[in-house]
Amino acid sequence: MQRYDPLEAPNPEKWLALDEQERIDLARDYHRNARIRLPNAKVHATVHAMVETQIALGDETPARRTAQRLMDAGLDRLGAHRIHERPDGDAGIRHRSERAIFRGTRTLTVEHWRRLR
Repeated sequence: MQRYDPLEAPNPEKWLALDEQERIDLARDYHRNARIRLPNAKVHATVHAMVETQIALGDETPARRTAQRLMDAGLDRLGAHRIHERPDGDAGIRHRSERAIFRGTRTLTVEHWRRLR
């Protein structure tokens, strides 16, 4: 895998075959090449890599089902990447348990996502 585009699903096997830093670098390169300015490009790319990894894991996490549900309701893949944000708009996932993250992921709706924007 030489390139990453959040609007296109990466091949799960190829994505999971990469090490974590390679995934982050691909996401960071995407934003750099698209000239998207971010307050913290490293953190942003890390979240992209994390979400893509959880989606690639299939049914091991609720991420794939939630992203698909959000896309079926009208969001694109990039919008569906916000699956870990809390209702108060905080994406501070490092302070939350995996159980809390997955619980919030399962209940996220498009209406909630639109309120976050």
